[in-house]
Amino acid sequence: MGRTTMSPVLDLFLSYMDSNVSLRVSVILPGAVAETLDESLFTFSSLRSRVVAAPWLTIGFYMKRPERYHCHPISSDRIMTSPEPVPAPFLRLDMDLGDPGPLPEDAVAASAALMKTGRLHRYGEYAGTEPHVDLLEREYAGYMGSRYAVAVNSGGCALFLALKSVGVGPGDPVLVNAFNLAPVPGAIEHAGARAVLVEVNDDFLVDPDDLVHKARQSGAKVLLLTHMRGHIADMEALSGICAQLGLTMIEDCAHTMGARWNGRPTGRFGTIGCFSTQTFKHINSGEGGMLVTDDDDCAARAILYSGSYMLYGQHGSSPPEAVFDRWKMQTPNYSMRMSNLVACILRPQLREMPRRERLWNERYRWLEERLNRIDGIRVPARDRREQFVASSIQFHAEGMDAQRLQAFADNCTARGVAVKWFGRSTPMGYTSLHRHWGYLEPQSLPGTDQSLSDTCDMRIPLSLTEEHCNIIAAIIQDELSQPV
Repeated sequence: MGRTTMSPVLDLFLSYMDSNVSLRVSVILPGAVAETLDESLFTFSSLRSRVVAAPWLTIGFYMKRPERYHCHPISSDRIMTSPEPVPAPFLRLDMDLGDPGPLPEDAVAASAALMKTGRLHRYGEYAGTEPHVDLLEREYAGYMGSRYAVAVNSGGCALFLALKSVGVGPGDPVLVNAFNLAPVPGAIEHAGARAVLVEVNDDFLVDPDDLVHKARQSGAKVLLLTHMRGHIADMEALSGICAQLGLTMIEDCAHTMGARWNGRPTGRFGTIGCFSTQTFKHINSGEGGMLVTDDDDCAARAILYSGSYMLYGQHGSSPPEAVFDRWKMQTPNYSMRMSNLVACILRPQLREMPRRERLWNERYRWLEERLNRIDGIRVPARDRREQFVASSIQFHAEGMDAQRLQAFADNCTARGVAVKWFGRSTPMGYTSLHRHWGYLEPQSLPGTDQSLSDTCDMRIPLSLTEEHCNIIAAIIQDELSQPV
């Protein structure tokens, strides 16, 4: 079999085979990862027919070294001109999974027009001001089907104001999911209250039996329920538990804007629903938050706490004057208002939410299907009543110890697949565990610890394509196959 009959691509493969370098070739097809070939398993003619017949997009070659495989993605033009291996990273995802995407052009235009007026503060003292925050509150209340919406400067502030508005005071116990992000126990601490952590199950949802036990044990009257990473518990069942135990529910919907349980929006089961518009949420203003409620007193208190001064009459989405009269002389101003500039950025994005919901869930299903085909990876099943809006995906990477899991997450991230692992011994980036929150009383949570010990997490950008999902799955599968 002479080289004169070989294509430039295969000629390069053959040259490395001649030099006794062990090669492993990945062929990425437009629709799926076709197969992984090892030169020790095929004759050259078999390898040639398999590679040349494929309408390949990317061919990577792996140089086997003692510590691990290294894969170099190469293109046909580089192959034809490069006599040596291309000194590039191995097969990797060439996109940022944390990319929020550009703001809509009408948001940019509205923001620029506002800046020319200088009227960035939401209130006007003696003359009218730009009405952007007021309009956003009206639109968000309409979107949610709530009587009131209050715009504030972050999701964490929305949680804090919600706790204050339902009457949580210093030392009060507040029930909250143990699987959470730091701003949630932070909001409880900010309110001077005491976080009572409730176990979560293997599907990342709050354990109803432990909720009942902790409520009775602690005497708590408030549940701050986080729909962590967009996973929604059985809200009818939880609402029943809250009614039975006399618990006021506040919903943390930072990860569930647009989501529903059995047709009802998250944020509409509790007394107050809280949302975030931080960059990595469903609509992006860098920082920002929304609070929704049907309760007159909670709405008035939240508006006053957020920093309305005596200008609360400029809120179109607000209770009658008599309600403010009950609270305005005894409610501190915490200066947590949203600015007009943030509202300008958000309003066009809110109108895009139905389209974004569809796109995110389409991408979630692409990843879910591919990840569940990989041995050792399990994406928990979702309840059919859960209409989520998945801007991220979580999975269990099973059968590995902590050292191996850390290497898996780190190596995937080095290849462009940013995998967060919730079992790390120290906090990293945005990710932390209950044992990292040293300002709380230590609490024993064996079920949560077991569930999170192998839990991994990835963001889902709207720019993700099916080809990206193929590459993500190929990289994850390859990293799982690496020797310990």
